[in-house]
Amino acid sequence: MKFKTLFCAGSAGLAALAVAALLTDPALAQTAPAAAPAAPAIVPNKGDNTWMLVSTVLVLLMTIPGLALFYAGLVRAKNALSVLAHVFYAVCIVSLIWVIYGYSVTFTGGSIIGGFDKIFLKGVTLESLAATFSVGVNITELIYICFQMTFACITPALIVGAFAERMKFSAVALFIPLWVTFVYFPIAHMVWYWAGPDAIDAAAKAVTAAAAGEAKTKAEAALAAVQADAGLIFSWGAIDFAGGTVVHINAGIAGLVGAILVGKRIGHGKDLMPPHSLMMTFIGAALLWVGWFGFNAGSNLEASGGAALAMINTFVATAAAALSWMFAEWAVKGKPSLLGALSGAVAGLVAVTPAAGYSGPMGAIVLGLAVGVICLFFCATVKNMFGYDDALDVFGIHCIGGIVGALATGILVSPALGGTGIMDYAIGKVADYDFVAQMISQSKGVLLTLVWSAVGSAIIYKIVDYTVGLRPTVEQEREGLDLNDHGERAYNM
Repeated sequence: MKFKTLFCAGSAGLAALAVAALLTDPALAQTAPAAAPAAPAIVPNKGDNTWMLVSTVLVLLMTIPGLALFYAGLVRAKNALSVLAHVFYAVCIVSLIWVIYGYSVTFTGGSIIGGFDKIFLKGVTLESLAATFSVGVNITELIYICFQMTFACITPALIVGAFAERMKFSAVALFIPLWVTFVYFPIAHMVWYWAGPDAIDAAAKAVTAAAAGEAKTKAEAALAAVQADAGLIFSWGAIDFAGGTVVHINAGIAGLVGAILVGKRIGHGKDLMPPHSLMMTFIGAALLWVGWFGFNAGSNLEASGGAALAMINTFVATAAAALSWMFAEWAVKGKPSLLGALSGAVAGLVAVTPAAGYSGPMGAIVLGLAVGVICLFFCATVKNMFGYDDALDVFGIHCIGGIVGALATGILVSPALGGTGIMDYAIGKVADYDFVAQMISQSKGVLLTLVWSAVGSAIIYKIVDYTVGLRPTVEQEREGLDLNDHGERAYNM
């Protein structure tokens, strides 16, 4: 099974340059073997390109209309349109930021953050390629840019559910660009950026080909440099197939911080605040599940067995979590609610996201059964215990579900449990599984994401509050954000 972590396109050139420098060093001309014939140019497989085009559209479907409808149905009618506007705005503004500088700072070299080598998509052409997880297999870079763009769009859109119904649009409009720039892009870079299989494979072959002595030493140093060309969390050995840390923990903890700093909705704990349309929420949840196949199976970057594994795991973990939440709620409250089943399904989707390409199907079922009960506990008991107003349970589902999934991935990846193991491209085979080392790596990745996002988000909320203010007036909030922010109603009946 290939090592499924996203990375910067074209990074195989690092190894090629290192090998070229080694073989052209005058001091080593006597010891270095003759250069091998140039490899034929890589031509993207049309099937892989087609799958990634479809996956990109599916992830966009998750956000608009999926997430937008899911959230809008959960709020009161007077705020339904405002939630739709928040999600739609996130997609529009982040799409532009992504192609201007987001892609560059996320997928070029560096430990914490990348650089501006591809600002304004500089150097990206119709012929530009992005590597996948198979040596010598590439896709068109423009497709890869669009696919990653959809991840950047949905992440801040998830956050708005935590402070729904009480943050004005001008605050959201300022918060989202700041948050993706200073929180999302660095986390995505630290988790997903690496040199790629082509670069590591080329450098490893150069080590094998080099004669003993100084030539071998230089080749080994070149290989080490290529392996070190990675984001901080990736370099720790943490694995995240499709965004458990990057998307869900990141957005979930930012949502909790926002819910606390913005404050509770007026009447929270006193007035009834039921969802105004569970029909709308059902449609949104169904679209989320459908779109999530692009999110998870698309993260394989190839139309191969790895995508099939991620697809079946996305089926079974989601179903298991929906049933787990529903039956647990039935046992505790006496009735199995549709909203509980839908919430459980989303929790299962969140938890399987980091594990989708690493876990076997039976492991994914166990993960779904566990996360349904755990997220129910946090959304009901823990939230009530501490009294914070996470309006649409962004923390309880996305952050907690993401943590459960990220940690479980370190276990379920074990080949002994039906997992794929982790590919080591330097030796050309799956590496030996080390439970302790992998769990330490996963835990470090989770903790850094929590701290980075919580602290960064708190600072950004304060900046927004001091500049345009976070909340509308009491009168405006009582009347609803639809009229006060947008001059429109979701319904005119």
